[in-house]
Amino acid sequence: MTQLAPISARRRRTDVAMRGLLGAGTVLALVPLVLVIYYLFHKGLSAWSKDFFTTDPNGNFLGYPGGIRSAILGTIEIVALATLISVPIGIGVGLYLTEYGKESKFANVVRYFVDVMTGVPSIVFGLFVYIVLVLARTGGSTFAGWKGAVALSLLMLPIVVRSSEVVLLLVPGSLREAALALGAPRWRVVTRVVLPTSLSGLVTGALLAVARGAGETAPLLFTVAFAQTLTGNLNGSMNSLPIQIYNDIQSPRAEVVTRAWGAALTLVLMILLLNLIARAASRRSRLG
Repeated sequence: MTQLAPISARRRRTDVAMRGLLGAGTVLALVPLVLVIYYLFHKGLSAWSKDFFTTDPNGNFLGYPGGIRSAILGTIEIVALATLISVPIGIGVGLYLTEYGKESKFANVVRYFVDVMTGVPSIVFGLFVYIVLVLARTGGSTFAGWKGAVALSLLMLPIVVRSSEVVLLLVPGSLREAALALGAPRWRVVTRVVLPTSLSGLVTGALLAVARGAGETAPLLFTVAFAQTLTGNLNGSMNSLPIQIYNDIQSPRAEVVTRAWGAALTLVLMILLLNLIARAASRRSRLG
């Protein structure tokens, strides 16, 4: 039986030093995150109440400035529409890249532009939609919730495409080959084998894209504008949590600034919930 050589003192010291350095770097990286979470809870919880979630911002300069009901529902509506736009298209593009295009020149061009879209700042998407959809030909402007959803869908689309492509590539090729060998057409293999097998992973990618889009402010500033009252009309201006925070944090009134902290805490917890659901779906996918 071969006996292992003892570890030298110098290697032990180097190992301890490197472990300490990595631990210090980890703690240093966590400090900003801990401070952000602390300030969110410290300043945001004081704004939370029953009225905070059941009333709309009222512009009252003397009394209670109102809550964030319209902002929460507006965010849900806009992000839901953006999800309906981006997720089917993104999964469809991912299916093309993995099942039909694969290594074709056109598929490589699509991947290149998807990568470019991933790195485009969100404000650029907002400006693009503002120029194309918001500015009317007569020179006026028409802000609308669905235009904000279009801007967010452009932001979410590359995330859905890339995550879908990665998940679909994890489906074993033997499953496809077995289905094709039994005489199933390609479209049936995709709908009956590939998509059900990768469903949990596709849901995870979609939820991560939703979490990214829900916290964006710049695209909504150029497309949705701001409306204090509760409205479900996606053809007009709407309120949303990012816009509510952006407007409130600039107010000289302490009550309004406190509302901004409460709205920020609400938005972070909503995104955290989506990420937890995505991680649970991803874990289920791995176990399956």
